[in-house]
Amino acid sequence: MTQSMRARWHAHRAEPAHTRAPVDTSRVKEIVGASPAIRAVLEMVARVGRTRSTVLIQGETGTGKELIARAIHAASPRAGRPFVPVDCSALAEGVLESELFGHVKGAFTGAMIDKRGLFEAAHGGTCFLDEVGEVSPCVQAKLLRVLQEHEIKRVGGTGTLGVDVRVIAATNRDLGQQVTSGKFREDLFYRLSVVTLSVPPLRERRDDIVLLATHFLRKYAAANARAVSGIAPETMALLAAYDWPGNVRELEHAIERAIALTTNPVLQPEDLPPKCAETAIPSDGTAPASPLSLRGVVSGHVRRVLQEARWNKKLAAQLLGIHRRTLYRLTKRYGITLKERERRSETE
Repeated sequence: MTQSMRARWHAHRAEPAHTRAPVDTSRVKEIVGASPAIRAVLEMVARVGRTRSTVLIQGETGTGKELIARAIHAASPRAGRPFVPVDCSALAEGVLESELFGHVKGAFTGAMIDKRGLFEAAHGGTCFLDEVGEVSPCVQAKLLRVLQEHEIKRVGGTGTLGVDVRVIAATNRDLGQQVTSGKFREDLFYRLSVVTLSVPPLRERRDDIVLLATHFLRKYAAANARAVSGIAPETMALLAAYDWPGNVRELEHAIERAIALTTNPVLQPEDLPPKCAETAIPSDGTAPASPLSLRGVVSGHVRRVLQEARWNKKLAAQLLGIHRRTLYRLTKRYGITLKERERRSETE
């Protein structure tokens, strides 16, 4: 790095815009969930957000890794600067290299003008490298230079450019295993994983399914101007019993589909994708295939809604999307009584 470039790099680091900017935690609030597993993730987001450290987010496909990355950026002093996501698995090696680092005119056929890359576009902010385990050895070497020297070289260029970018990477692969097998650089792995954050799959945070399903119901009912007001308890039980191999993304798509196709004012079991019911309940209908009790799911859901409604049964019935008489039957079936409400009030 030349002396002038180093001066520019230090000047960028000294810019008051991202040393005195207030921390915006609004993105953290967009992450729906109250389970211990997701609370632990949110606590880590809040702690790491204020730092400059690189973060490696690990988790299965569909767990919301980009949302976590955005939350870290929004909780940081860089919140007012760009957040630039890159899907490393969607681009061929040459295209990815040009997209990340830019290129100079004439660098390859079709390069008619100089083009700045995404690291330059993210200057002062955050670059999110999704599926970083898919990048080639050549690109890995260039990523290492960004992390070590805070500079890039455009494809076909001779000089370097200083950049001030925080890198957050994500993967659904075991990068440690890829290091062992020689597919991923060990030095880059350690540079990326200064802080490692693991996002749990939805099947390990089942308590959040009710909250997520309700959130997506409101989101897509409003977006599509559909008069769908709730999710029937039996439907919620099926949602909670299903394993969701596609995680939060699959649940979101299931609710969006149900909203689009239903003719019911309240989502019924038949509105769900068939696999939800087929997986959750065996053909004899005796018990859920999941160890989770459907009875427990329904009663727990009704109790949570009653608490949210401060035990106003008329309001709770509206929130559940069922008739008030149906709610009375459910409270009787599951032993949810006035005495329970009084006991809860005494402990609050």
